[in-house]
Amino acid sequence: MPSARGNGTSTIEKRGTATNNPGLFLREFRTENGWTLAEVSERTGIPVSTLSKVETGKMSLSYEKLVRLSRGLEIDITRLFAAPAAQPAAAPATTARRSITPAGAGPSIKTTTYNYTYPSADLLNKVLNPMIIEIKVRSIDDFGELMRHTGEEYVLVLEGQCEFHSDMYAPSLLKTGDSAYFDASMGHGYVAVGEGPCRILSVCSAADADLKSSLRPID
Repeated sequence: MPSARGNGTSTIEKRGTATNNPGLFLREFRTENGWTLAEVSERTGIPVSTLSKVETGKMSLSYEKLVRLSRGLEIDITRLFAAPAAQPAAAPATTARRSITPAGAGPSIKTTTYNYTYPSADLLNKVLNPMIIEIKVRSIDDFGELMRHTGEEYVLVLEGQCEFHSDMYAPSLLKTGDSAYFDASMGHGYVAVGEGPCRILSVCSAADADLKSSLRPID
């Protein structure tokens, strides 16, 4: 592995934090290698929630964590905080993408806890992933391990009511029309309340592959 001292041009002190946010480099490097945040976490021992905040510029890393990151990615540590090359400003491109999904249409996946329907499935590489979810489980004891994935999530109750559980907050009751927005790297799960059906709209900023990897399909 290359030396963590690099070429001697480091601008951080051993006990300080990086002066340049390494998040941009981390996201580009991870994307180039086709890695999820969970895979980077396994390589470095740094929690997914921390890596997500670093990528979005919400958190800086100590020198010790920068070393762990460089070793796990097998790169010189100086690449994490080197100033990015100046790029000419580009006008935003208009893709004019559009997808219309009739009511009830879209591919579906059945799991032990939810039935998923995916609108706008014809669009690839979406920034947002919408899902219509029918909640099947009615007890958190039957839910199993809470789910977690990259990105952020917005949920709106379309029908019935449910309890929103997470590993950071007490359960919250959500009725029809109620909504929640949260960091999806936090463990979370929905449990139907009452005897009637419960359906929610969930919109996630995670990549489709990350979402699918967190599912527990029925065998």
